[in-house]
Amino acid sequence: MRNNGLVVAIDGPSGAGKSTAGRALAERLGYTYIDTGAMYRALTQAALAAGVAPDDEATLTELLQPARLELQSAKGEVTVFWNGKDVSLAIRTPEVDAAVSQVSSHPAVRAEMVARQQVMGRQGGVVMEGRDIGSVVFPLATAKIFLSASLDARVERRHRQYQQRGVEVPREELHKDLGERDRKDSSRKTSPLAISPDAIVIDSSDLNLEQQNAACARAC
Repeated sequence: MRNNGLVVAIDGPSGAGKSTAGRALAERLGYTYIDTGAMYRALTQAALAAGVAPDDEATLTELLQPARLELQSAKGEVTVFWNGKDVSLAIRTPEVDAAVSQVSSHPAVRAEMVARQQVMGRQGGVVMEGRDIGSVVFPLATAKIFLSASLDARVERRHRQYQQRGVEVPREELHKDLGERDRKDSSRKTSPLAISPDAIVIDSSDLNLEQQNAACARAC
């Protein structure tokens, strides 16, 4: 790790505000922000485009291994490239949302992704967010945050995100989908969503953006 280069791990369920908090924290510290969820989303989008089933571990791994998967962070925004193509918008669709948990549950897929994430963060000076950063990717991270929120709060946030993109998804459908994703993420055999014993837990259900970001900064 470079001088004074922390590794900050942010874990938590879908819709808890990890990406927003991670970007703000990276900007505050002058660090690189790494959204590992976007990496799994990029593979999921590529698989859907190629007609590969989310439960086909062997073909998903074959699709991932030679792929150039790049994240570029600038001014708080992350651009995701799959084999040189900008897929930043394509990975944020309801179809990808519905399939990404299954795609990310495969041991071979996770092993390849974790290896890439460890290379990205090994020099230090990074804020990395996902589901298993503090428990698997960087268990010796300098600071670990588990960012949580109630299911209802997360549904409202996701609903607003879709509306901002011009996509209308019923709240009832989002409630069902997020609840099912929580179940899959927490019950999978490989790297399940879990709170590291040494993580600082922040419940953002009733926090505004400024309060959430301040709480994460204090945790570091």
